[in-house]
Amino acid sequence: MSSDASEADADADADADADAGDEGTNALLFERWAVDDLVYRDPSTERYITVTPIAHTMGRHTDKQFKKSDISIVERLINRLMQTDENTGKKQLTTRMVQDAFESIHERTDENPVQILVRAVENSAPREETVRLKYGGISVPKAVDISPQRRVDQALKFIAEGVHNASFKSPTDADEALANQLIGAANDDVQTYAVNQKTEKERVAAAAR
Repeated sequence: MSSDASEADADADADADADAGDEGTNALLFERWAVDDLVYRDPSTERYITVTPIAHTMGRHTDKQFKKSDISIVERLINRLMQTDENTGKKQLTTRMVQDAFESIHERTDENPVQILVRAVENSAPREETVRLKYGGISVPKAVDISPQRRVDQALKFIAEGVHNASFKSPTDADEALANQLIGAANDDVQTYAVNQKTEKERVAAAAR
């Protein structure tokens, strides 16, 4: 084989690898939503809000401490929504619910629902909370800063609780309740459960400084 042919084959392989890389980069969540070019407004939580086109990693990070931050924020939301007696273990059902909620968000806001989710988590993440310290048998509340990873955890918890409260034994469907929570939190609406809980937690912490 001539050197020119070898170089041509090498160039073809390089082009194929580049195309494969581009396809991986352009992969879409639920085969519909782009996960790149998202805007992060809070630099402290940016590294803990991972967004990937994978909605189900099959627990590959469960054996490593603090590796939950490597899981897509969408899958973490799905997992958090399952943490009730009624929905435990129903991941396919919950995934479809989130997918339907994303469609509703796009119809109502004409924005990428993944961007709405990121903004909702940022707006629902409290910066302070209280702990109780004992001084000679007296318990005293003390305000402390919250780590960025716990801030994201708390935001997902508040969003999931808001969805459950709005949809359990209610005519409101769970996917609509989720869409309402995410849109309200993304707009920093204090009437939204997640933002209200964040504001209340920070208010109590401010009084304990």
